[in-house]
Amino acid sequence: MKVNQGEFQDAIALFQQSLDLTQRIGDVQNKAVTLAMLGQLLADEKGEVETALNYLQQALDILQRLQSPEAETVSRILDRVKRDSYPVVGKNNERE
Repeated sequence: MKVNQGEFQDAIALFQQSLDLTQRIGDVQNKAVTLAMLGQLLADEKGEVETALNYLQQALDILQRLQSPEAETVSRILDRVKRDSYPVVGKNNERE
């Protein structure tokens, strides 16, 4: 189910505030979680796949470095976004 545009913009603003705050206080774990949630939202609701993949990969890298069990969840989300987006990209870029 898609969120309405106002809710989406509010969510993005809150995630950006969270990223700024976690960066300032050095809360790496929550920074990674916020990046993952923001990435998933951008992929699923706005179709900004490239930015979403960037955020998700950053989150995964941090969580793996921290040896967090949440890394597995983010890895699955990253795989899903790649799987859902690349068949379309691949189809358009086929060589004859």
